[in-house]
Amino acid sequence: MDSRGSISKFALVFVVTATVLANAQTRKEFQFAVHRHASVSIINQYGLISVKPSNGNQVIVNAALGSDKVEVDTNQGGNHVTFVSHLLPGADANSGRVDYEVLVPADANVSLHSTTGLLHAEHLHGDLMLEGNATQVDVRDMSDGHVHVKTLDGPVNLSNVSDGHVEITSVNGNVVLTSVNGPLVSVNSTSGKIHYDGDFGEGGEYSLTTHTGDIEATAPAYASIDVVARSTQGKVENDFQLQPTHTSFALKAGSAFAGTMGKAASSVKLLSFSGKIHLKKRTQ
Repeated sequence: MDSRGSISKFALVFVVTATVLANAQTRKEFQFAVHRHASVSIINQYGLISVKPSNGNQVIVNAALGSDKVEVDTNQGGNHVTFVSHLLPGADANSGRVDYEVLVPADANVSLHSTTGLLHAEHLHGDLMLEGNATQVDVRDMSDGHVHVKTLDGPVNLSNVSDGHVEITSVNGNVVLTSVNGPLVSVNSTSGKIHYDGDFGEGGEYSLTTHTGDIEATAPAYASIDVVARSTQGKVENDFQLQPTHTSFALKAGSAFAGTMGKAASSVKLLSFSGKIHLKKRTQ
């Protein structure tokens, strides 16, 4: 083999190696000392954000950067810590991706925003605000704090959330609530389906509303509720024996029902324009 062939092969190996290194993720760690009820905000264009509780009064963030076309800007002002994914010229959904693994004090108030990617939070009891476009939201094992979710297309899943205000607004995404209760639980969707599986708590207000999506609410036989369900153009089904109550609208079989069970401790409204509504009795 002549020298030109050797140089050519060397050049090819160099280019491939350089490309692999350029595409490799860069990992960075950030740590900030905070006090009780700290505020933590993360704004991320592309990528996931996962938040869990830390052992002490520290905010610890491990960020995996997709390339050198994105940076993480940080700022601490008093008890408020902010992280922003800063896209540089030429960045796209791959090269501009940042995946965040975050540890915060359990009582911290957390705000997360991502255009795409997963937003995940668990075992916290501060207030939580999650916003995204084509974003999947997963919240579990939360208590006492307020949980506010706003999405366009991504699915929303909440499980084991108790004793807080829950407010969810989604345009097209499906919403699934499992063992979610509190003084206020409100879901409003334009076309997504809403599925609730719980006991409707004690003394709360539950409002599940969708324009064209279906609603399925599953509750135990011992549930204590004052319920109103109505679909203007869809079908309505009820598995429970309800004590009838007066309503401000005419009750039409198959499209609306209203009544109480037990002590009627919680108020439940299931409303859709054209979707199907089913108040379902849990069999186990």
